[in-house]
Amino acid sequence: MKHLVMYSGGLVSWATAEVACHLYGPDNVELIFADTLIEDEDLYRFLDETVQQLGCKYTRLCDGRTPWEVFEDVKFIGNSRIDPCSRILKREIIRKYLDANYDPAKTTIHIGFSWDEMHRFDKAKPYWNPWTIRAPLTEDGYQWTRAQIEARLEGHGIALPRLYAMGFAHNNCGGFCVKAGHAQFKALLEQMPERYAAHEREEAKVMAKIGTASTVMKDRRGGTTKPLSMQAFRERLVVEGKIDDDYDWGGCGCFYPLEYTEET
Repeated sequence: MKHLVMYSGGLVSWATAEVACHLYGPDNVELIFADTLIEDEDLYRFLDETVQQLGCKYTRLCDGRTPWEVFEDVKFIGNSRIDPCSRILKREIIRKYLDANYDPAKTTIHIGFSWDEMHRFDKAKPYWNPWTIRAPLTEDGYQWTRAQIEARLEGHGIALPRLYAMGFAHNNCGGFCVKAGHAQFKALLEQMPERYAAHEREEAKVMAKIGTASTVMKDRRGGTTKPLSMQAFRERLVVEGKIDDDYDWGGCGCFYPLEYTEET
């Protein structure tokens, strides 16, 4: 039996990989990283150090496009309900790799969901059929807290990815995500204004090229939902100095299709 770990470069996926290596041996584990080409540079440092520490096979998959190039090609800008970036750059490319290289009867896929994310795990299971899917950190004996995972990482002498130190909940896509909430976009603007500006320019460019008023973010003030561009969000934040909900971080769901459609 081979054990494949969806290796995003985050803390939970690392802890998942460590459990898999402990249970099945590094020779039977493979880490699969799907690169979106907009990752934070420190993510690659983290990958290098943890791959060496784990001692198992590591495979990098890459479509060759960024999320913004995908949006331009599919003529749709991703948002919290529809995510062509995750679908094309992560789910589909990994699925093709699995189809070409692994027998579902002899392969188990491990996904980095922690014990408090069973709802996400349940959503992911149907997509990855017929492969067996596990989330070790939801199982007895491995239901570690964030502090316990950080302590284990420190014990290996590996520094925490810098996005976590900046306050981000995930170490994915360089702090940007179409499923992120306003709090994460606020953090991106405050912590990395040049990176925010680059995404703002990309959004404006794709909007102009495909002729759409759709945006990554939404404005729900007044009881109605309207597009909210990254430029408009930035300008509003400069004037008001705050957002409506400091806990609106959104949620990551790269490894399963979103359950919503544009009409819901």
